[in-house]
Amino acid sequence: MTSLQERLFAMQDKQYAAFQAKLTPGVPVESFIGIRVPVLRKFAKEFTKEAECEEFLHQLPHEYYDENMLHGLLVSEVKDYEECIRLTDRFLPFVDNWAVCDIMSPKVFAKHKKELLAKIKTWSKSSHVYTCRFGIGMLMSHYLDKDFKAEYLEIPASVRSEEYYVKMMVAWFFATALAKQWDQAITYIEQRRLAPWTHNKTIQKSIESYRITPEQKEYLRTLKVFVKPNEQSQIYLNSAIARKRVTK
Repeated sequence: MTSLQERLFAMQDKQYAAFQAKLTPGVPVESFIGIRVPVLRKFAKEFTKEAECEEFLHQLPHEYYDENMLHGLLVSEVKDYEECIRLTDRFLPFVDNWAVCDIMSPKVFAKHKKELLAKIKTWSKSSHVYTCRFGIGMLMSHYLDKDFKAEYLEIPASVRSEEYYVKMMVAWFFATALAKQWDQAITYIEQRRLAPWTHNKTIQKSIESYRITPEQKEYLRTLKVFVKPNEQSQIYLNSAIARKRVTK
C-alpha cells in the first residue's frame, strides 16, 4: 500500500463504501475505500500543494475508485488551461463510471470557452462512453447560459449511442436546455430529433424539474413517443447490461 493510499484509508467510511458501490454498478466492490465527497474535496485542495500530487497524476491506472475520484478533483483544480486539457485527455480513457466522470469540472474551462468548444466536439464524438459523456457534460455546464448558440444543440443531438450513461447525459442535457433555452430546445422534441428512449427520458426529466413551468410540462406530455413493448424491453435490457458491465 502506498503512503497516499494509507492516508485515504484513514478517511474510510465502510458504510459509505457499500452505499456508493450500489450507486456505481460495473465497478468492483473491493475498489471502494469509502471516502465521502466533501472529505475528499477538502483533502484534494490540500494535496494540490504537495509534491506528491504531480507524481500521483502520472500514476495511471489507479487501484481504487476513490483514487480516481481524487484524480478527477485534482484535475479540476489545475489553473493552466493547456496543462488541464493534457491531464484531462490522459485521464479520460481510464474513467470507467459516471461518478468519476461527473465529478470532473475544471474551473479553468470557464475562461477558455472558444478553445474548449473544439475539445467538446472531439470528446462528444468519442466511442469511449465516459469521454463522450464528459464532453456533453461540459457543453451543458458552459454553453447553455450567456454563451449559448442554437447550433450547439446539434452536438448532443448528433450523438447516437446505445450506452446507457451516454443516453442519460444527452437526456439530462436537453432537459437542462429546455429549462434554460426553451424556444430553441423544444424544436428538437417537437421534431423528434432524439432517439425514442432519449426523447422520452428528456421529457420525463423535464417534467420532474422545478425549472419547467406547469404549462410547459403539460405540453411536453403531449410530445411523448410510443415505443413498442418489445423495443422497450430491449432498451431496458441494454441499459441494464450497460450499468452492470465491468470495464476491462
